[in-house]
Amino acid sequence: MVVTPKCPNFAATKTVIMKKYILLLIAIAALCNTPTWAMADTSTDIPEVEEQQPVINVVGSRVHVSHASGQTLEIFDVAGVCVATLRIDTEDKTFNLNLTKGCYILKVGKVVRKISIR
Repeated sequence: MVVTPKCPNFAATKTVIMKKYILLLIAIAALCNTPTWAMADTSTDIPEVEEQQPVINVVGSRVHVSHASGQTLEIFDVAGVCVATLRIDTEDKTFNLNLTKGCYILKVGKVVRKISIR
């Protein structure tokens, strides 16, 4: 059974629609490739504030955290159990961890780091 459309010029209509669609895609691509000198200056709209991410450095059983004043350092074991929570009250803080040997996960804000205590 062959189904024919009721419109006699269905193939021609489909071709016209496809041509318009292709022209629309070309126009969008041309807009996306606008040179930077032709784009509007948006630097005065909203000033960007670069917030530094916390940095976690581990040497042996000592942990040094910088750029994390007012945040907390969370220490998890590999099972996901929170072993310790330490408050970071200064810009640069060093902790001496008294943890048993093993693997741990350190988290400060959105920064997560896995470590191994030997």
